[in-house]
Amino acid sequence: MDDRKLSLLMDFYELTMSYGYFKDNRHLDTAVFDVFFRSVPDNGGYAIMAGLEQVIDYVKNLKFNEKEITMLRNKKIFNEDFLSFLKGFKFTSDLYAIVEGTPIFPQEPILVVTGPIIECQLIETMILLTLNHQCLIATKASRIVKQAQGRSVMEFGARRAHGYDASIYGARAAYIAGVAGTSNTYVDYLFGVPALGTMAHSYVQSYPTEYEAFLSYARTFPDNTVVLVDTYDTLNQGIPNAIKLHKEYLEPKGYYLKGIRIDSGDLTYLTKKARKMLDEAGLLKTQIVVSNSLDEYLIKELIHQGAQIDSFGVGERLVTARSEAVFGGVFKLAAVSEKGVLTPKIKISENVVKTTTPGFKQVYRFFDENNKAMADVVTLFDEVIDPSKEYELFHPEYPYKRKTVTNFSVRKLLEPIFVKGKLVYKSPSINEIRDFNKKEMSTLWDEVLRLERPHQYYVDLSLDLWNLKRNLIEKYKRVN
Repeated sequence: MDDRKLSLLMDFYELTMSYGYFKDNRHLDTAVFDVFFRSVPDNGGYAIMAGLEQVIDYVKNLKFNEKEITMLRNKKIFNEDFLSFLKGFKFTSDLYAIVEGTPIFPQEPILVVTGPIIECQLIETMILLTLNHQCLIATKASRIVKQAQGRSVMEFGARRAHGYDASIYGARAAYIAGVAGTSNTYVDYLFGVPALGTMAHSYVQSYPTEYEAFLSYARTFPDNTVVLVDTYDTLNQGIPNAIKLHKEYLEPKGYYLKGIRIDSGDLTYLTKKARKMLDEAGLLKTQIVVSNSLDEYLIKELIHQGAQIDSFGVGERLVTARSEAVFGGVFKLAAVSEKGVLTPKIKISENVVKTTTPGFKQVYRFFDENNKAMADVVTLFDEVIDPSKEYELFHPEYPYKRKTVTNFSVRKLLEPIFVKGKLVYKSPSINEIRDFNKKEMSTLWDEVLRLERPHQYYVDLSLDLWNLKRNLIEKYKRVN
């Protein structure tokens, strides 16, 4: 994106731990780390994977220059051998990930990195902050787009985002999940996400009259005239002036008033009145755009109440995911080399959801004969699921809940991205990711997509993995 050097964008304990590994000559021991999340924001039924392209860019370009090494030297806690190691750092690990646009669910690995433990440790923060942010915004955008029921949604949150990058990558993530475009012009420049927008209230206020402002805009953009009608009085001035603009200027010149935007007031009442006024004036094709602190819940209510809306501009509550602004992805050790053998590791907690699943893993998605997603099964990495044979799914916490499935297909979700440090994955274009997301969303049952109290999608463990986890829990409970 720019010339910033982000190699030191990491929690300092990643360096102190790495130094500890280095001093103990364990820094090249093989480890496996998982990225996963524990719950879907807003008590939703699904989340959306996003941000992998930026993870790839970071890992591919991770190097430490002399200025960064000098800064670390000045901390006076690292020896020169360690600093020399960092100066010659090269990523040599394997990295697997679920690709962008895929619906994802709690407790399954969405990214796995395996290789020298020092490499895995150093990239933790950047992986988490990238995926946590973009998965969060993509998920929020997907919920909003779903509730719009086919009406276009525009991301309008640039000025309310939590900083430059949050605006840029938030808009990117929102586009993946189905918004039509963004107000952020830089995102169009970087990623080709359509930049959209017309006028603000200041444009209307800057002219002697509202009509003169509308006329000026129509002269400048006659084939794309959308006017903001709520600066003074929506029903008594704004819409009558918009109709006058169409009748006296646009129509005689062969153009048509494309739309009006309302940014305040009771949007159900105002859009119903506006539609009636426009239709009675013969402007049947003029669209009504609304904005003003919208989210999925308000959009659902507006449509339920019969509001006459063709598209939505959604800003702060999308780009900040205001209702639940943390995704909660974590980066946990799953295995580490001990005497040359990759040994599964587990973190045990009294809080069941915080007990990790050990080992080097893969994720399979099960589809029924209608290509609807039935469940995800987390397996050991080398396990093979044969769809020609029946398979027993069971709940990992309540194993008595079981179901035998037949006539199904499966797909591995974790794809190789880096192999021995070499990038083997070609990132698709943002429009390809967007199309893929739309296709993948069609595989989810409506019950999973429900806004409130959705059906809980099944994420199960294979029998071998479940036995490994259970045995490790018993082992460490005895030891302690």
